[in-house]
Amino acid sequence: MAIVTPGERLGLNGEFIASHGTVEIGDHIYAAVVGTVTTTPSESDGERLIIQVVPKSKRNMAASIPEVSSIVTGKVLRVNPRMATLSIMVVGETPCADNFQGVIRVQDVRATERDKVQIYNSFRPGDIVRAEVISLGDSRSYYLSTAKNELGVILATSPAGATMIPISWEEMVCPKTKVVENRKCAKPVDA
Repeated sequence: MAIVTPGERLGLNGEFIASHGTVEIGDHIYAAVVGTVTTTPSESDGERLIIQVVPKSKRNMAASIPEVSSIVTGKVLRVNPRMATLSIMVVGETPCADNFQGVIRVQDVRATERDKVQIYNSFRPGDIVRAEVISLGDSRSYYLSTAKNELGVILATSPAGATMIPISWEEMVCPKTKVVENRKCAKPVDA
C-alpha cells in the first residue's frame, strides 16, 4: 500500500478502472487526493482491477471517534453551575479528526460527595482535562465523567501564566505566586 499525492500517475485506463480519489486524464489514471492506493477485483470487468485512493484523513477516523468507556482529553471551553463544556481533542492516544464536544455534569465530577461538588471549584476555562465517555449524550455533546482517580485536570494555567502544580486531589498551586486554586486533579498515570 503506497502513499500517493495528487497528480501521481497510478496506471493506464486499459489496466484499471478509476474509482474514488482518482481522476482519468487521457489514457492515464492519476491520484486526486493524498492517501493510500488500493485495488480490488472488478465484478463487471474480470480483466481490470478497480483502483482507488483512500484519503489519509479517513483511514484513522474510526479510531478517533469517542465511544462509551473511551478515555478522552479535552479543553474546558466554559463552565456554569450545572456543567463544564469541553472540546474533545484526543481519543485514547489518537487526535480527533473532527470537532467533538463533551459535558461533565456536576454529578459526574467525582464518585463521592457528589452533592457537595461545585463545578467552578473543579474546572476553569482553558484547563486540559482527562475524562471517560459515559454516554453518547445528545446530538450536541458526549457525557463525560472524571469520577475515577486518574481522571480530572491534567494541565492548568494560573492567572500569572504559569503551569500549575497539583498538591492534592482537589488543589493546584501556582509556582510563581504560590496562590492555591481548587481543581479536580487527575492522579498522574505511570508511563
